[in-house]
Amino acid sequence: FFYFDASGLAKRYTTEAGSTKVDLLFENVPWNHLICLAIGAAEVFSVCVRKRNDARISEAEFEEATRRLDAEVMSVDSGFQTLLTDKLLIWESTGLTERHAINSVDALVLSSATQLATSLREQDNELVLIASDDRLLRAARREGLLCFDPENDSQAVLQDWVAQH
Repeated sequence: FFYFDASGLAKRYTTEAGSTKVDLLFENVPWNHLICLAIGAAEVFSVCVRKRNDARISEAEFEEATRRLDAEVMSVDSGFQTLLTDKLLIWESTGLTERHAINSVDALVLSSATQLATSLREQDNELVLIASDDRLLRAARREGLLCFDPENDSQAVLQDWVAQH
């Protein structure tokens, strides 16, 4: 299972370093094994808006990116798993904010991913966090998560994980 932080998921919708590696996941992994927090999908939308507003992408590219984000991630029919943030997750994540000096959304991602990884391991599955946020990746590794940074990690590692599906 592959759990996206917004920094990883955004690479699917705007061309950035690592976009081809994220595309590899979407093209080769069952969509019900792709996961993010719903707030992460909203963050990706925000990234698209910022890139349009500062002319890094055109209006047409913005429309295409947000249409695909809606169809692939936000739509309940896509199969992509978007997880909600509840009050308990928020309160549990505050300890991670303090322990790892990460922002509140990263702490939510880390708390949610850690809980899900524990559950998946009980079923002999693994979770890989996909992110390009150094502070989040460092904290996730300290919490025992498998991590992949599409900007810096080898595509061969990713292909090995994908082949295990």
